[in-house]
Amino acid sequence: MSEPVAPNDIVPDTEHRGLTARLPQRPRDLAQLARFDRPIGWWLLFWPCVWGVWLAGAGWQLALLGWMLLGSIAMRGAGCVYNDIVDAKLDRQVARTASRPVASGRVSKKLAWGWLLALSFVGLVVLLQLRFEAQLIALASLVLVAAYPFMKRITWWPQAWLGLVFTWGLLVGWTQLRTDNLDALAAMYAGAALWVIGYDTIYALQDREDDALVGIRSSALRLGGHVTGGVALFYAGAVTLWALAFWLYRADWVALLALIPAAGHLAWQVATLDSGDPANPLERFRSNRWTGALVAAACFVVGNA
Repeated sequence: MSEPVAPNDIVPDTEHRGLTARLPQRPRDLAQLARFDRPIGWWLLFWPCVWGVWLAGAGWQLALLGWMLLGSIAMRGAGCVYNDIVDAKLDRQVARTASRPVASGRVSKKLAWGWLLALSFVGLVVLLQLRFEAQLIALASLVLVAAYPFMKRITWWPQAWLGLVFTWGLLVGWTQLRTDNLDALAAMYAGAALWVIGYDTIYALQDREDDALVGIRSSALRLGGHVTGGVALFYAGAVTLWALAFWLYRADWVALLALIPAAGHLAWQVATLDSGDPANPLERFRSNRWTGALVAAACFVVGNA
């Protein structure tokens, strides 16, 4: 386990920056509660949606992707609000999350529930743009989302549950356009889940000391001194399963070359990961927006070439 992080080195969970910093206090608190100041979350939720749409082979589908982007922003925000309501007591005991609006008392739980409903209404508007089969798939994710905040209390691998949740848009995007080739879809989804376990293990490195003290479980704690090797295995498994998905979709070894840029980027993350530097894990975690973009490009090539 790494040395305890000095208080001055802690990267805060919510930050006053960008448009959020210009808002009055109450709207700013609500924006931070939904993590609008940290767009990496909705990027990571959105990219699997793009994978499902582009691998399905129906072209750009920009209007559909626009709706799915709006849904990703709204539902990621709703998920964060729900998570903060459930975890308020735990968040107060972790240095990085103690300043969150609900944990700090700046936003009441009553107001937080109202904000959650407002964001969910936006998600409902997006849901109504989908065909019936895709709507059913999207609604099924709510069970996983509702259970996620409790996983850190009962398992050392809440990241595995997050892997199921954060890649669900892949299934929705695919089902909106087609319902065949389910073997390729399953392999793509399994690989995406391993990708999430890898990057969220990197993210959890920031909280290892506090998590251990308050009893929060995580893959970063479970792996102990083997985090880098564990992340490498998860990423390798993700690339392998994505390659299998491409092969099941199109049995052409040339198609597999499309994954080389994404695989190279993941290898860079592993090779440069430094758990002793407080800023390093967060930077590596955030760089997965580029992983998502690179895999999306590969899906478009394989699905539409």
